[in-house]
Amino acid sequence: MKLLKQFIQQETVLTAAAVLAVVSAFFVLPDAQYLGYIDLRTLAILFSLMTVMAGLRRQGFFDGLGRALLSRTHSTFQLTLVLVGLCFFGSMFITNDVSLLTFVPFTFVVLSRLGADVRRSLLVPVVCMQTIAANLGSMLTPIGNPQNLYLYGKSGMSIGGFVLLMLPYTLVSLLLLLAWAALVCRKASAALSVDELVSSSASQGDQKIILLYLVLFAVCLLSVIRVLPYGIAFAAVLVCALFADPHTLRVVDYSLLLTFVAFFIFIGNLGRIPAFSGWLQEFLTGREVLVAVLASQVTSNVPAALLLSGFTAETQALIIGTNLGGLGTLIASMASLISYRQITRELPQGKKQYFGLFTLSNLIFLALLLGVWFLLR
Repeated sequence: MKLLKQFIQQETVLTAAAVLAVVSAFFVLPDAQYLGYIDLRTLAILFSLMTVMAGLRRQGFFDGLGRALLSRTHSTFQLTLVLVGLCFFGSMFITNDVSLLTFVPFTFVVLSRLGADVRRSLLVPVVCMQTIAANLGSMLTPIGNPQNLYLYGKSGMSIGGFVLLMLPYTLVSLLLLLAWAALVCRKASAALSVDELVSSSASQGDQKIILLYLVLFAVCLLSVIRVLPYGIAFAAVLVCALFADPHTLRVVDYSLLLTFVAFFIFIGNLGRIPAFSGWLQEFLTGREVLVAVLASQVTSNVPAALLLSGFTAETQALIIGTNLGGLGTLIASMASLISYRQITRELPQGKKQYFGLFTLSNLIFLALLLGVWFLLR
């Protein structure tokens, strides 16, 4: 019982998705149509990308990139721009989750080398900014977060069309982050020594393994843009990881894949219940963006995308809504919990300050970006 309780606490979204799938199976008994619910393309590409990113992270590739950029910083403003920029631009290619898993702990290490006053004034705002930056930067590309990958595949859009759809929101987000960084650093302005920030003792990864993963990442991108069949990318990543770096396969987020499967079953079953599907389709019509934003606040944006996509053909509106919906509450994007856990572990006395600043900042960003959507629609 204790293990079950611990599992539910750690995998709340997966547990909820599994319960919904099981309950829905009582209304639509399992049959051959269940096989058609599962989007194998999304699952295969998601597994491939997660494996590649986990491998590069284990080899210290992103940590090395961060240190290289930090070697050029000479002020707290430049330092903040680098730390936030790593999350913003990195999340476009390595997902918001991996970006925060990599660069938030890196930020704690870097800021620990600064004076106590500077560290105290920067830590909470910078981590808060990084979290928002990761959620905002990830919305530009189909591989930035799981719901984008799924909705991109479902929409049939070109990669260029997807980027153009989200580009205005991304550019506005970047300007807002720059303004916020300037405001934060005005209160904690200081000159920095490069030697304070960059340690020469950083471990080097296996360069051959890193090169292999970079090649596999290119293969994954080719499958995302539909140049290569997704099965080829999946097989290449699985075989190479098995033989060259099997330990990486142990740290892939399989719970996310299982969450997708459970939601596919739940959504497929709901679509076969005429009364519910008809009501939800009618409710969504013309309100896709706002409903997606609101649903994300209580379910997070990945489940919201999976659920709502089964009941509307306006996939582009869902892309906008679920990406903007990643702002707001702490669970609007599950990636945000990564930073919160880091703060509670490394700076427990600052978690209330972080939560307050995070919530206020997210609501401001969300309101401003919804204003952009209202002007563009």
